[in-house]
Amino acid sequence: QLNANTPAVESLYLDLHRHPELAFQEVETAKKLAEKVKALGFDVTTGVGGTGVVAILRNGPGPVVMLRTEIDALPVLEKTGLPFASSVTTKNAAGDIVPVMHACGHDVHMSAWYGSAKLMADNRQQWSGTLMLVGQPAEEPLLGAAAMLKDGLFTRFPKPDYALSFHDEATLPSGTVGYHAGYFRAAADTITITVYGQGGHGAAPHDTRDPVVMAARIVLALQTLVSRENNPMDPVVITVGSIHGGTQANIVPDQVTMQLTVRTFKDAVRKRVLASIAREVKGEAFAAGAPKEPLVEVRPGTDAVYNDPELTLRMVGTLQKSLGAAQVVEMPAKMTSEDFANYGQAGVKAVLLHIGAVEPGKLAAAKASGKPLAGPHSPQWAPEYQPTIKAAITAETSILLDLLGKK
Repeated sequence: QLNANTPAVESLYLDLHRHPELAFQEVETAKKLAEKVKALGFDVTTGVGGTGVVAILRNGPGPVVMLRTEIDALPVLEKTGLPFASSVTTKNAAGDIVPVMHACGHDVHMSAWYGSAKLMADNRQQWSGTLMLVGQPAEEPLLGAAAMLKDGLFTRFPKPDYALSFHDEATLPSGTVGYHAGYFRAAADTITITVYGQGGHGAAPHDTRDPVVMAARIVLALQTLVSRENNPMDPVVITVGSIHGGTQANIVPDQVTMQLTVRTFKDAVRKRVLASIAREVKGEAFAAGAPKEPLVEVRPGTDAVYNDPELTLRMVGTLQKSLGAAQVVEMPAKMTSEDFANYGQAGVKAVLLHIGAVEPGKLAAAKASGKPLAGPHSPQWAPEYQPTIKAAITAETSILLDLLGKK
């Protein structure tokens, strides 16, 4: 059945890859997915949380199991050279024209989601319960899961007993599933810092209070929060990804703005680091004689993904039977973030697994040479989609059949 369905699944993948859409703009993507699963007999609702899709297949008594895929793409110019590469451009939320690419592999996830839906619909006699398919918008800005939950995902529709999602992985060979019980993906917070100074002539810095120098000192000081205030067993990442100030070389500006991303796992560490950032920023400005206190604005992103340990081990056992023990490997936690965390925070036993997406020989050669390969969010990211999608469907379906097994 899997082999028979492969042409239709791959056709969907190529179509999705050619026609990516940004967060909360996934109108055509959602329409395609909705039409596909509606034809399989699912009860489909669109427009959930903006552009989200919810498809329900009730098949007798039993648990409710949710399979989620992301549906949005990234503002990235594709440079893969593939014959089906995206050439799409569109307006982003700010009104700027940007290129669009499925640079994070959500097209792989959607295709496997549909392939698994087809197998589950065609084999209803083998399971009992309710299968809930969720096509989630806006994962990249970490807004879509919260939007769907706010729009009644777990009140308008059955609240799942279990939730499952897969993500493609650049460090594993295609067809291999990676798992990690417990904290797996980090919490994310965005901080905007505005440092105020006294502008003036670049040739007379003594008549100014230079916010560029303050900002430079802050960048360095923030790293001591990781190296000198944090237990090294509790990972923390503080990255200053954007810094802007001034208009030309001989002018000291009167303010500088910085944007940071902060990644943590534990709530206590998260709170302490955010407070310490504000302390360091204000302290450096005070030491420099700034005319007023800096502005520190925190925009919470998403919580850490916590894979339910018991459910993770159950899934691992199932996958070892369906894929083979050698194809199921434990992987380290990652500091990247995923708003799949929101479903676990809502009280559902949830597990996020990763699926290897790189040709094995290519991956082995890269490891031997020490040269890293392109990964998600890169304009060169090109998953080996055929074996990756096939393995993802096998993995998803085997887990769903186990969780929805007949009583």
